[in-house]
Amino acid sequence: MARRLGKGPPLPADGRYRVVIEAVSPVVDCGRFPIKRVIGDTVIVEADVFADGHDAVACVLCVRKPGGRTVGTTRMTALGNDRYQGRFVVAELGVYHYTVRAHIDRFGSLTQELARRPADDPDLVLVFQQAALLIAAAAERAPAREARPLRVVQALLEGQASSADKRAALLDEVLVERVYRFSQPAHETAWGQELAVRVDPESARAAAWYEFFPRSRWGSAGGRLRDAGPILAHVAAMGFDVVYLPPISPIGTERRKGPNNTASCGPADVGSPWAIGSAEGGHKSVAPTLGTLADFRAFCAQAERLGLAVALDIAFQCAPDHPYVTEHPQWFRHRPDGSIQYAENPPKKYQDIYPLDFETEDWQALWQELKGIVLFWIDAGVRIFRVDNPHTKAFAFWEWLIGAVRAEYPDVLFLAEAFTRPKVMHRLAKLGFTHSYTYFTWRNSKHELIAYFTELMHGPGREYFRPHVWPNTPDILPPYLQHAPRAAFIARLVLAATLSANYGIYGPAFELMESVPREPGSEEYRDSEKYEQRDWDVARPDSLQAIITRINTIRHAHPALMADCHLVFHAIDNDNLIAYSKTSGDGASVILVVVNLDPYHRQSGWLEWPAQIAGACNDRAVQMHDLLSDARYLWSGGRHYVELAPEQMPAHIFRPRSYVGTEHDFDYYS
Repeated sequence: MARRLGKGPPLPADGRYRVVIEAVSPVVDCGRFPIKRVIGDTVIVEADVFADGHDAVACVLCVRKPGGRTVGTTRMTALGNDRYQGRFVVAELGVYHYTVRAHIDRFGSLTQELARRPADDPDLVLVFQQAALLIAAAAERAPAREARPLRVVQALLEGQASSADKRAALLDEVLVERVYRFSQPAHETAWGQELAVRVDPESARAAAWYEFFPRSRWGSAGGRLRDAGPILAHVAAMGFDVVYLPPISPIGTERRKGPNNTASCGPADVGSPWAIGSAEGGHKSVAPTLGTLADFRAFCAQAERLGLAVALDIAFQCAPDHPYVTEHPQWFRHRPDGSIQYAENPPKKYQDIYPLDFETEDWQALWQELKGIVLFWIDAGVRIFRVDNPHTKAFAFWEWLIGAVRAEYPDVLFLAEAFTRPKVMHRLAKLGFTHSYTYFTWRNSKHELIAYFTELMHGPGREYFRPHVWPNTPDILPPYLQHAPRAAFIARLVLAATLSANYGIYGPAFELMESVPREPGSEEYRDSEKYEQRDWDVARPDSLQAIITRINTIRHAHPALMADCHLVFHAIDNDNLIAYSKTSGDGASVILVVVNLDPYHRQSGWLEWPAQIAGACNDRAVQMHDLLSDARYLWSGGRHYVELAPEQMPAHIFRPRSYVGTEHDFDYYS
């Protein structure tokens, strides 16, 4: 006889729960973090739901709006293979919660069984009796108006009607739904947790950003916030949605950097805006050289009148003469000799910046003070923050800060400027950052672009990682743009503006095609605006202003480009050409983009793109309207020849137009 090693598992509290719920989606890290949507989005929830035996199951999607109010339940639809789907629309800012519940559907099981039984089955009488009992129980719970038709069917089943009539009555879809609504679920299985949806404002879905330094001059404009009106008008005229400023707080004087990041500076050198704080104030002050807080408020008001939102850089770090250094020395990391450790990323050294120590014993006071900085600028009119190097601060801090701020101001957006390891970037996005910088700046080849954007748009990160793509930044002049021709800038602009719903450029450096690095092998601009004031001639005849304006106009006119879903890459037999399409959620807007990745040579190839995508009839060609050049081509079939000469235009942005046969302006396509 086998040896008894111990007792088996105890009986469950109630073993009559037969339904199993698995693989609920969407979900991020088993529900640890919320998925992200914007107002107006439909959240599609799916789950595997099944039970032992042959009984039918009913599963419902349960949703709570922000604030804990119960929305109620919606029955989920069977997709096949025990997979069910439900959906709900998010119409408020904040956090929604959802979960799935399921139970054995007694009446559904009965009608399912009835449909399988032959008409002459002698046991049908038992089925009709059981159905009458279930209908009677539902009628007891239903309001009078809903109970009356249930009572009618109950009487039919209990009376002398023919078996065929009873059968037809029971299989009526309206009856089945009514009985379901007023039945009392027994032994209902609940998914183990509520999952969350963070709902952002509509503006989070898509925006074109323009970064500039307000201390530089554009002809007679600029230099101070109150003089920036013409700059704002220029940015708005190009079709941008957000104007983004580097830090505008006082710049430290101690260890101030000189031109091109030199360690010494002269009395006229202005220093880096990211070296924050001096005797003139800290993070909650405006640099006197730029103006006053009232000037900044006026700047925000003027931007709003022009249709621009203002984004402000938040950099949680300090110059050596920041007031925090003397008032709260415990917030900084000290070296063995007692001096404060400045920032380093070897071989780079930032002697003008002291990082904050997030392991300080006084961490609670530090966190509260940093939250106060964000709230200060919110009060000044800012609703969008670009956060500098968030990957060098504690993860727990960001989850707390963003959650605390958005509990008071759910419309505030945070962009994570974290060019770092993928898992770190994704963690920051999960913790609450609305948008995230990407590796687009260094993805140049066709293979790299396809692999990366397939991952961004279709990988698991699509539920929480909202990409922001930039062809350049004040910190990065990528090798592709160094000493590059005009076509290189246009190609990168088209890619950025059409691959991603959120993109930005650092100007006027980009539109004026600044392309000289500080030295060979460097990604820093020579004479970088980070360390000196510049005088920009934005009226130069070779400026990219016109093409930037055109592309932003195209974006705003075509919903397909204003979302990050439904991106599809198409085969083209030339590795120097990349082709992809984007489609709006309702399918009404379709855009096809072809880009020549070689800025020096004409490239051609055969593109695989079925014209039926645009709703073409078999006997009619599709008119491909190039929105960049206004040229029009007729395409039919699935293979199409394309040729792009970079000296003319390195890209097509096609809007397919199907034949409608109208005489209006003699244009037969719409």
